[in-house]
Amino acid sequence: MASYEDKKKALLALMDELMEQDCVVAFSGGVDSSLLLCLACKYGKKHGTKVYGVMIRSILQPAKDYSIAKDVADELGAWFETLDIDELSVPQILGNSPQRCYYCKKFLFTSLLDFARERGIATVLEGTNEDDLHVYRPGLKAIRELGVISPLSQAGLTKADVRQMAMEYGISVSRRPSAPCLATRFPYDTALTVEGLRTVEKGEQMLKEAGFEVVRLRVHGNIARIEITPEKMPRILERHREVVEKLKALGYTYVTLDLEGFRSGSMDVGL
Repeated sequence: MASYEDKKKALLALMDELMEQDCVVAFSGGVDSSLLLCLACKYGKKHGTKVYGVMIRSILQPAKDYSIAKDVADELGAWFETLDIDELSVPQILGNSPQRCYYCKKFLFTSLLDFARERGIATVLEGTNEDDLHVYRPGLKAIRELGVISPLSQAGLTKADVRQMAMEYGISVSRRPSAPCLATRFPYDTALTVEGLRTVEKGEQMLKEAGFEVVRLRVHGNIARIEITPEKMPRILERHREVVEKLKALGYTYVTLDLEGFRSGSMDVGL
């Protein structure tokens, strides 16, 4: 298995090569895409090429992500652009099918490729890491089909490697928790609604403001299932009346704490 230093060296060499021409980076303001944008800007400056950090804005992303992404793009010196898309216009996304991520990535990256082509840019990069290749990620198929480049996974960097490298480069969001799209809070084959997505966003934001930064609010009909890290469970039990009251005020009838704790991709169990 390659060492961290070997993987880092491979990534830097790849980015140096890729940035001999202008590029578009699919940018969310998360750790993976922020490291990618940072390196693109570093080598873009070396080669005199232009780097666009392009964020897709849709109902499936928390609204707060926009300001975070803009601040990071400014910090890194990239041209920041946004594309507004209506992902719920795609039936397979609206219906939250088990292949939703495939159709979503196809829709999203087709828009990014159109943006790039309009500017005469052939290179579009995105932030899949090595760990993403070993879990249920149907969207990766769409990324490959469209010819989008994934430098982090190509160089073999895991999530931990990405965080370490982001800290070394002083990127402000290096410790930011992962934030997958809001559709992952609902069971597959449950139709997504604007109201449901915004409500779960409000619920999670409330929990984060209460000190539970790593959190998922999974929704099963009128049941809100809270996933937090096990070490924070005593704290949420101390504040359970406040949490229950606020979540019920959002419209949930029952509020539960998942004793297995936070698990990325827990809605994929059984697939």
